[in-house]
Amino acid sequence: MEKKISLEDYVPELAYAYCDHLHKTYKFDFFLSRPRNTRLGDFTIKPGFVPRITVNRNLNPYNFLITYLHEVAHCVVYTQTKNRLRKRVAPHGIQWKKEFGILLAPVMNDRVFPEDILVPLLKYAKNPKASTSGDQILYNAIKKYDDQSLNANKVALVHLIEGSNFVFHNRQFVRGTLRRTRVLCTDKISQRRYTIPAHALVEAC
Repeated sequence: MEKKISLEDYVPELAYAYCDHLHKTYKFDFFLSRPRNTRLGDFTIKPGFVPRITVNRNLNPYNFLITYLHEVAHCVVYTQTKNRLRKRVAPHGIQWKKEFGILLAPVMNDRVFPEDILVPLLKYAKNPKASTSGDQILYNAIKKYDDQSLNANKVALVHLIEGSNFVFHNRQFVRGTLRRTRVLCTDKISQRRYTIPAHALVEAC
């Protein structure tokens, strides 16, 4: 269940005013979401409705901030292109990469992020991927600040070796090949193939 809430308790203290400014500037609805295995946050827009951003409530402050800015970048691109007659903009294409990098710049300093996250984040921001799980060094640095009791014995699917067995949503799968932001996997019982988000947390077995 989603809950509309203040950002103040979820991002690093010195980033709150900036995040609040973006919220007011781009006028989107913001909701805190229950933990989701398939995504950390999302941006949605429906005709006649205010744009909406959600972020999972269980993220550590650094992951929350990066995810929030990731989704705000989608909102910025939407705001810039919504009234133009043009082909659909790629979700994580050149425009999104540019805006995400711009949004990250004001907080990429050692007053907001610890050094072990800041160093790989500066590199990542030059050409951001659709998910931080696509950058193993940054992903590992961020995960160190998680409450380890929440995701004990779980790992991001993208970090399993191809051919590994794992459990996801109480079903057993075999990890296949990475396809951009998703991984092609095979259900061990039905032998049907599915694509699962690369950053989904799974139980290796």
